[in-house]
Amino acid sequence: MAMKSFIEISPDSHFPMENLPYGVFKPDESSAPRPGVAIGDYVLDLQVIASAGLFNSPILANSDCFLKPNLNKFLEMGHPAWKEARATIQKLLSATEPALRDNESLKQKALLPAVKVQMLLPMAIGDYTDFFSSMHHAKNCGLMFRGPENAINPNWFHLPIAYHGRASSIVVSGTDIIRPRGQGHPSGNSPYFGPSRKLDFELEMAAVVGPGNKLGESVDVNEAAEHIFGLVLMNDWSARDIQAWEYVPLGPFLGKSFGTTISPWIVTLDALEPFGCDAPQQNPRPLPYLAEKISKNYDISLEVQIKPAGEEASYVVTRSNLNHLYWTVTQQLAHHTINGCNLRPGDLLGTGTISGPEPESYGCLLELTWNGQKTMSLGGATRKFLEDGDEVIFTGCCKGNGYNVGFGTCSGKIVPSFP
Repeated sequence: MAMKSFIEISPDSHFPMENLPYGVFKPDESSAPRPGVAIGDYVLDLQVIASAGLFNSPILANSDCFLKPNLNKFLEMGHPAWKEARATIQKLLSATEPALRDNESLKQKALLPAVKVQMLLPMAIGDYTDFFSSMHHAKNCGLMFRGPENAINPNWFHLPIAYHGRASSIVVSGTDIIRPRGQGHPSGNSPYFGPSRKLDFELEMAAVVGPGNKLGESVDVNEAAEHIFGLVLMNDWSARDIQAWEYVPLGPFLGKSFGTTISPWIVTLDALEPFGCDAPQQNPRPLPYLAEKISKNYDISLEVQIKPAGEEASYVVTRSNLNHLYWTVTQQLAHHTINGCNLRPGDLLGTGTISGPEPESYGCLLELTWNGQKTMSLGGATRKFLEDGDEVIFTGCCKGNGYNVGFGTCSGKIVPSFP
């Protein structure tokens, strides 16, 4: 049954007591950024709670982690601190605890309507890596570009494939995405140059790194979860035409680095724990450093809607689930460090496009329209790829017994290229 808070929370809310995701916000334009937790339709200001001395348990009592403009110091403190903070916040928000419930002046300062605050990136992201961990997505891309005889390269079944992305162009949900310009395949003697003609979304999630590892050391795959604070929704926008022309021989560059959108709330692995599920059977069996004692994904239902330019309605174009991942987020992190690469608090590890086995569960327009060979109907509009003015909205949610654990939304609107 759902936990009871003194705050009225709708049964449909993504942010009940069982969730308590972390983000960073500004109460108003003139205020400094500070950490917060989503609860129902409110944001709990952790700076106010910390300043009032309500984080009084051993690890957090003398810490200034919630007085910082981002979550990086809290991320670095590790699971004991995260567990302590979660217990304290759940107690403060519970229906039976008077410390916040009965203190009207403190409550007014600490609980702010979510619609009135400005959400920011929750952490300073030093590095960003994007994986390629959905077998269905990998197979569909291979069928399109290499044919059925070599749809998935043999190495894909032995290691989580990834590339290093661009951290500077990661933005928070609600930020407009400027259509990128670049080169495309030649139609004559020289390459096309101009605004991308095949702009796409990619339905992804991403792991937020907590404590890192020292340079030259690696993280054991069975301990990797201790290095992951939580997950966010992620749209790794993709200019398919630019990428197709540039990616041989070194992989994605300008076709990906122009923008990546993440949801503002990080849902912790502690909140997701009840929704753990078995990961797919891996064949061949991974090498020992990737072989997990317990290999699990999370049952997170994902949905993508597109709101076409000039229309008020939005249309569901795909429904997928994180449980379709072949390589788990813990395997991704362990593999990332096996060569001694040092991860740091706030680093972001994207899953890659999350596609399911059915056409209605494909995670991008490249698959949904089969690289533009099919046309998608959106009410009175049709699309092969995204047009200027289109808004793409991701949602993700776990269904509990009488409650949800959700991520809110991850959205962005396409605006025209600079002239």
